Amino acid sequence: MKKALLFLLLASMLNADHTNYTNCEFQNKDYEDICKKVVKSGVSYSYANKFLLSYFKTKKYDEISWKYLQPRHIKTHKNNEKKANKVLVNHVEKIVQHLKKYKEVYDFSEKTYGVNREIIAAILMKETKLGDIKPTHDAFIVFNTIVVRTKGKTKREKWLLKMGKTNMASIIKHCYKKGVTPRQCNLPSSYAGAVGIPQFMPNSFIYTKGYKTKVADLSKMEDAIVSASRFLHKKANYSTLIDWDKMPDIKKVESAWYKYEAKHENASLVYAKGRGSKRYSCFTCEKDELSYFKEYVKKIMRYNNSSNYAIGVMRLAYDSHKQSGIY
Repeated sequence: MKKALLFLLLASMLNADHTNYTNCEFQNKDYEDICKKVVKSGVSYSYANKFLLSYFKTKKYDEISWKYLQPRHIKTHKNNEKKANKVLVNHVEKIVQHLKKYKEVYDFSEKTYGVNREIIAAILMKETKLGDIKPTHDAFIVFNTIVVRTKGKTKREKWLLKMGKTNMASIIKHCYKKGVTPRQCNLPSSYAGAVGIPQFMPNSFIYTKGYKTKVADLSKMEDAIVSASRFLHKKANYSTLIDWDKMPDIKKVESAWYKYEAKHENASLVYAKGRGSKRYSCFTCEKDELSYFKEYVKKIMRYNNSSNYAIGVMRLAYDSHKQSGIY
């Protein structure tokens, strides 16, 4: 009897694998939207359906990720960013050694995209300590948790839902092109769903570029360097190298910024106005001596829109340049 039941179970699983899907009809309307989006981009109905019906992808949830994405943790994230900045300045020598080790790649990326090597190295240090931090979450499960749990009633929830759906679609398209099954489509990520050494969100995979390879692998340092450079070049219009002699003393700027932020609830390093009608207390606005600094901070904030993230990147890049101008 047990053998018969086992045979029927295996037969049903095999039949499910060979089901021919011809539409995007799901009980979950958000899954319908995702399915239609990926099919429109060239993914087969069969692959899209199998992915969105996979137990291993859509029936598992990331509780840790969901917890840290709640609004009450936003202030904690800001404080942690500041703490990280203070710790990472002790790793400037490691950045300098990294720049020497990958000089050939940085020469290529600077020449191709016009993005300073120190900025890219600082970003990679901020994101994963130059690859030392290994992601432990699964990107698709992170975004699926967001989509399933989010009601989409408030402005923030609507943004979260849209973000989750676009990233789920990007992962499905990515794995379809790679020719792997849904179960094999495993992208180790942060709790926020960011992937690889440069911590790209899946909807930013369009900016990836391999170094001497056709397909980029964001777990490889060479590809991470080139992809991060291409991202800033394309998305932030970063194409002219910083003249570090024009920069102010960023250590002093950083210290002044932290004091300013502590006194102003809605403080921004470079912006006076956000999307819609949101207003900020702008630290660099109307300070002519910081105009050049402000120009490049805005570019970095296209990578991560946190003011504390951006000042951390600028400080690490500035100190690395000052410590060794020749790599």
